[in-house]
Amino acid sequence: MKCPKCQAENDAGAKFCTECGASLQQGAMNATGAAKLATNTGFTFGPAARKARISEMVDPNAIISARAYNGVIVGVLLWGLLVNFLLCKYAADFAERLNPWVLIIGYLVLAISGMVIASKSHKPGISFLGYNMVAVPFGLIISVIVKHYGGLESDVVMHAFLYTLLISVGMMALVMIVPQFFAKLGGVLAGALLGAVLCEIVLLIFHVDQSFMDWIIAVIFSLYIGYDIYRSQQYPKTVDNAVDSALDIYMDMANLFIRLLEILGKKDD
Repeated sequence: MKCPKCQAENDAGAKFCTECGASLQQGAMNATGAAKLATNTGFTFGPAARKARISEMVDPNAIISARAYNGVIVGVLLWGLLVNFLLCKYAADFAERLNPWVLIIGYLVLAISGMVIASKSHKPGISFLGYNMVAVPFGLIISVIVKHYGGLESDVVMHAFLYTLLISVGMMALVMIVPQFFAKLGGVLAGALLGAVLCEIVLLIFHVDQSFMDWIIAVIFSLYIGYDIYRSQQYPKTVDNAVDSALDIYMDMANLFIRLLEILGKKDD
């Protein structure tokens, strides 16, 4: 099957061009030759949302090169890390003075709204707004936790950040070496994370030490980084999908960083 955009040959039955990522589903194109943009029909995250994003049709003109696509992912990720760094450096005192419930509820409202906006939008600018609605309140929560462990210059924080980066790079390498391993992890990771969270709630109710749970959840989010990196390469290569993929990976890295802080902080004590 020939790609309508770059004319590269593809296997029969392929949905997207292996060279440029353009849609090969010609039957779905309208009279002007432009593919109809798919829209989400519901508020779905996790494996269902990822599967829907892979199978959606996009305008071939929205497809960008693999290098540009991955560059957008990295750029948006770095923006989120920069925002979090600045919040930790300049807004930790402000965040600490807020009522904890105000901070947590504010985070949940903004973060869920941001994820909905990013998930339902096919416009990169709107998805980037959703990304920031997650990264900014999450950054405020991280700033309070980082201050608790001695601030940006403490060994615990620096080591947790370094390990987060090393694990992320390691997962990226594993995705390139054994992509088939990560292809099967979606449902397993979702179930494992749900079980771990429920277990933490039970242990909290009965005042049982949860140190071992930090290790388990750190492993889960480490694998989630690899899984979301793998999945990011399966989506049609548009700027919007790059922003959405960056949001997935950012959330994995931020949660891993928090768990590593807990682990290293307890070890330091």
